[in-house]
Amino acid sequence: MARSNSSPVTAPGTATDAVPGRSLALHLFLALRPTQWTKNLVIFAGLLFGKRLFDAPAVVEAVSAFAVFCILTGAVYLVNDIADRESDRLHPLKARRAIASGALPVPVAAGAALALGAVGLAAAYLIGRNFAAVAAAYVVLQILYSSRLKHIVIIDVLTIAIGFVLRAAAGAVAVHVQISHWLLVCTILLALFIGLAKRRHEIVLLAGGATSHRPILGEYSAYLLDQMIGVVTASTLISYVFYTISPETQAKFGRA
Repeated sequence: MARSNSSPVTAPGTATDAVPGRSLALHLFLALRPTQWTKNLVIFAGLLFGKRLFDAPAVVEAVSAFAVFCILTGAVYLVNDIADRESDRLHPLKARRAIASGALPVPVAAGAALALGAVGLAAAYLIGRNFAAVAAAYVVLQILYSSRLKHIVIIDVLTIAIGFVLRAAAGAVAVHVQISHWLLVCTILLALFIGLAKRRHEIVLLAGGATSHRPILGEYSAYLLDQMIGVVTASTLISYVFYTISPETQAKFGRA
């Protein structure tokens, strides 16, 4: 008798969607989304544009700040995945995330988020009070995003952009340098570009099921996002030009 090669069909979001053989600790680590920690590299902008790249103490402070934000962003991702676990189960890719699939129990994820948040903020305070204040503002903003702001059109992508600005500001505070206002404007515009492009990708990927996964996507259209991306791209280029010709930049780096 021939053996059937077909496997049982399971609904998205069940524990069987998770990769078998992974330990709970590995599921937890992957739920922190370490591949997304590269977004925290913007913290080193203060080190670079503040001309402290070869200052050993400043480098140590910047690396410490980067590590703190990796801890905090990991905690925030856990909170976000807990809040989004029902809608994630309707997504063709996000259904395999540890929390959405059931491989990582919600109580474990919540406890880890609280512990990481406490450790991250305590470490931020050791770096400096001002840095801790910016780090705390980042955490509060991200929690507001996960609970409310991501459901408000335009505000959702603005919140993502402000998160990048807070990272850049935190890096500058950590190494005790000032970042040009124009550079901060470039940062928020670049982050807006990323946020808008992400929304457009979700609309194209999910097509008719976009609103069931993320209701706010119903307020956007590919045409609207294309127009906004075009405006943001032009604004970013103009802002960078103004940054390069500003007296502050020319005094710091010299004329080309």
